[in-house]
Amino acid sequence: MISRLRVVLDTNVLLSLWVFADSRLAVLPERIAAGELLPLTSPDCLAEFERVLGYPEFALDDSAQQRILADYAGSACCVVKGAADDSGLPLPQCRDADDQKFLELARDARADYLVTSDKALLTLARRKLLANRFHIVTPERFLSEMR
Repeated sequence: MISRLRVVLDTNVLLSLWVFADSRLAVLPERIAAGELLPLTSPDCLAEFERVLGYPEFALDDSAQQRILADYAGSACCVVKGAADDSGLPLPQCRDADDQKFLELARDARADYLVTSDKALLTLARRKLLANRFHIVTPERFLSEMR
């Protein structure tokens, strides 16, 4: 059996995939559908995605928002905070407190990657507390490492 890569996709990456259909990232939904990637989420991360989908600048009506959210949630594995044995392991503190939940999710879900374009998260990529736990990478780097 082939093991799937366990990935946390932050809200900006989700928007690129499900709202903007960024062609540079088109392979990600294909790999998810093929079972090669297992997206990981949490109730907090889903709630943020739902809230952001409602921003007026995206001009998504309620049905489009619900369809996008259901599509993503249906492909992702929802992890409850603290469910893993290592959920108490320390993490670096992100400058943006709203992004800490993605670090916690990656830790608690034993993710292989946290895929983000957020600079506050990317600056933590080389922290010793994360060594041998999960990689924080841009979508572009993630795609290049998947090849």
